[in-house]
Amino acid sequence: MKVNTQSVNFNANEELMDFIQNRMNKLDTFYDKVIRSDVYLKVENTSAKENKIAEIILHVPKDKFMIKKQCKSFEEAVDSACSSLERKLIKRKEKRRVHA
Repeated sequence: MKVNTQSVNFNANEELMDFIQNRMNKLDTFYDKVIRSDVYLKVENTSAKENKIAEIILHVPKDKFMIKKQCKSFEEAVDSACSSLERKLIKRKEKRRVHA
């Protein structure tokens, strides 16, 4: 799967980029028709510890899923967002199976 990653107002290190790529590749096991994903990483300017935002837009045929998570670290936010996407992809796959 093609993963486009953009970090807003900071430079993401190679380790974070590899983590995101590996985590997004695991989504292919749940739904094999994923076209691409866009990952946006942002740091919110607040005093709260949970100021890291990961926004993932997953493109599948005829649809797209968007998940936005805010956590203490980007790894945690991406992991949480991918877990939500896994549930959505499983639900979509089951719907397709019923209609097919």
